[in-house]
Amino acid sequence: MLPTYNEAENVEAIVRAALPHLASTGLEHRVLVVDDGSPDGTGDIADRLAAEIENVQVLHRARKEGIGPAYLAGFAHAMASGADLLLEMDADFSHDPADLPRLIEAADRADLVLGSRYVPGGGVTDWGLGRRLVSRGGSLYAQILLGLPVHDLTGGFKCFRREVLERLDLESVGTDGYGFQIEMTYRALRAEFRVEELPIVFRERRVGSSKMSARIALEAFLKVPLLRFRVR
Repeated sequence: MLPTYNEAENVEAIVRAALPHLASTGLEHRVLVVDDGSPDGTGDIADRLAAEIENVQVLHRARKEGIGPAYLAGFAHAMASGADLLLEMDADFSHDPADLPRLIEAADRADLVLGSRYVPGGGVTDWGLGRRLVSRGGSLYAQILLGLPVHDLTGGFKCFRREVLERLDLESVGTDGYGFQIEMTYRALRAEFRVEELPIVFRERRVGSSKMSARIALEAFLKVPLLRFRVR
C-alpha cells in the first residue's frame, strides 16, 4: 500500500520499482495506491497505471485526512480483496523497494515485521540533526512511556499478517502520522503478536515535499501517553 498526497513526481516510478521486487517472491501481489484527493494529478497517474498494469489498484479518497485514515482505508480494501500480507511503504523512495522481499520473507516467522532504522545494520541518510533528533527522540519517548522492546516505533515500512489486523480494533485507532505507527505496533504487542525488526536504510525523498509537520509531531507527543489507557 502506497499512501499518496501530491506525489505526481514519484508515484509512477515507485509503483514500477516495487512490482519486480514483489514478483521476485513468487507470490500473487498487488500494489494499492491510496490517494487522498491530490490536486496535483497523482490520482490520475495512478489510474493510468492501473489501466495498464493488472497488478495495480487505486483507492481514491475525497480529501486529505492524514496517513492513519489512509492506511485504515487501505487495510479494509486490501483485506476485502483477499490479501494475506499487507505492507505499508512510503511513496517517495524513502523506503527501498528492494527491501520488500525481505519483509515478506520475515513474515513467515513474525506476525508484524518492521523495517527498522535503529537496529544494527539500519540507518538514515540525508537528514539534518533536527530531523534525526525528532525521529529518534520520538521512538525513544514512546519506547520508554509504553515499555516496548521495539527500537523504531515511528517508521512506516511494515508488513502485517492479515490476522493481526483482523484481531485489532481498528475502528478505535485514534492517531495519525508518527502516532499511528506507534499505536499500531503497540496494539500488536499488547495482543501478544510476534514482532520482528529488520534493519533498513531510510533515505530522504528524491523529489517533492515532506508531509511531516509540527502538528504531526505534537499529536504523537500528546496522544502516545494516552495509549496506555485507551488500548486494552
